[in-house]
Amino acid sequence: MIPSFLGFGLLGAACLAFTEKISPVPPSHVLLLFLGMTAASDVPMLVALMFATTLGSTLGSMIWYTGGNWLGPDRADAAVRRFGKFIFLKHATYLKLTQAYRRNNFRASLIAQLVPVARTYLALEAGVLRLSFVPFALATVTGAFVWNAAFLIGGYLMRDSNHDPVTIGFRIIAIVVVAEIVFLLALRHSTRGASDHPPGETHS
Repeated sequence: MIPSFLGFGLLGAACLAFTEKISPVPPSHVLLLFLGMTAASDVPMLVALMFATTLGSTLGSMIWYTGGNWLGPDRADAAVRRFGKFIFLKHATYLKLTQAYRRNNFRASLIAQLVPVARTYLALEAGVLRLSFVPFALATVTGAFVWNAAFLIGGYLMRDSNHDPVTIGFRIIAIVVVAEIVFLLALRHSTRGASDHPPGETHS
């Protein structure tokens, strides 16, 4: 499938990034490394790929945001109450997460773009909460560009090296897993702050 998309040049690369955001298979870091190694023939093309894939990634996030906006907070809340236990998401935890996200729209959206899984699905929650679109969009574009550029450059630098791609791939997976753990710990810390101030509580 990937070679077929690459036959369309930058448009194909943008479509691949869009598809990865809608259904993250293959993982984005694998896809971007591959693009950097095979599609970036020179530095100008590398830069063009950064912008093309950022556009595709951002559009994918906007699809999730739109879907969440349509779903709305009431239906999302009902879904978590009913099905949250099946994915180990307690309703109380969900409420704390939403409070934390409301307080840190830009920062959370930016950091989420640098974390596997979260970079795909947090946009849905942003839509559910109907967070301000402009800060969310700016954070998404910025974070997506940083993420895409890092892996594209990595792939470009690996093109003619003697490094074993499999070994490098495992190292990258280890790095992104650590990044995801750090993100979850930071989010947990934010939710603790939210739990100290329940909804509706007033302070003198």
